[in-house]
Amino acid sequence: MIVGLIVACEVGFWVLLAAGLAVRYLLKLRRTSVALLLGEPLLEVVLFVVTAIDLKNGAKPSWEHGLAALYIGFTVAYGHYTIRWLDGHAAHRLAGAPPPPKPSKYGMPRAAHEGRLWLRTALATAVTLTLLQCAIWYVGDGSGTDPLKSWQATSLRIASIHGVIALTYLLFPKKGPKGSAKDAAEGRTAVRR
Repeated sequence: MIVGLIVACEVGFWVLLAAGLAVRYLLKLRRTSVALLLGEPLLEVVLFVVTAIDLKNGAKPSWEHGLAALYIGFTVAYGHYTIRWLDGHAAHRLAGAPPPPKPSKYGMPRAAHEGRLWLRTALATAVTLTLLQCAIWYVGDGSGTDPLKSWQATSLRIASIHGVIALTYLLFPKKGPKGSAKDAAEGRTAVRR
C-alpha cells in the first residue's frame, strides 16, 4: 500500500506541476497556478500521515516505510528547486522570457553549483534521518525497526557519495576551452564570490 502511495505522490507531483505551469503560461491564470503548485506539499503530508497511521495500526516497519521517509526528505530538499527550474524553462518556451541561466560547466563556479546541490542532498538526508528516527521511537526501538535503520544507513551513503562527487569538482575543477572569454569571465566571477 505504501509503495503505491509513493508512486501516486510522485505522479501527482508531476501532474500538479504540469497543470500549474500550463495554467500559468497558457491560460494566464497566475492565482490558480499558485493554488495548484501549493497543492504539491500536501501530497507529502498525505504520505506522511498515511505512513504514520499504518505504523500506528500495528504494521511491522518495513522497507516501504523507509522509502516513504526517503521520498519525503528528497521532495522537501529538491521539490522547490525542481519547480523553480521548470518554471524558468516554461516561462522561456511558453511566455517568451529569456532562457534561464545554465550552471557553469567549468572551474569554481561549477564547484559552487555542485556544492549547493550537495547541501540540498544533506538537507534531504537530515529530513529522512529525522523521520526515520521518529518512526523508530514511535514503534519502539526493537529488532522490528531494522528496516528503518537500514534506510538511515542508505540515506547517509547517498549523502556521502554525493559529497565525494561534489568535492571532486572543487579539488579537480574542469578547465574551460583555452583562451575563451567565457572561461576568463567564469574565473573572475568565482573570485568575486
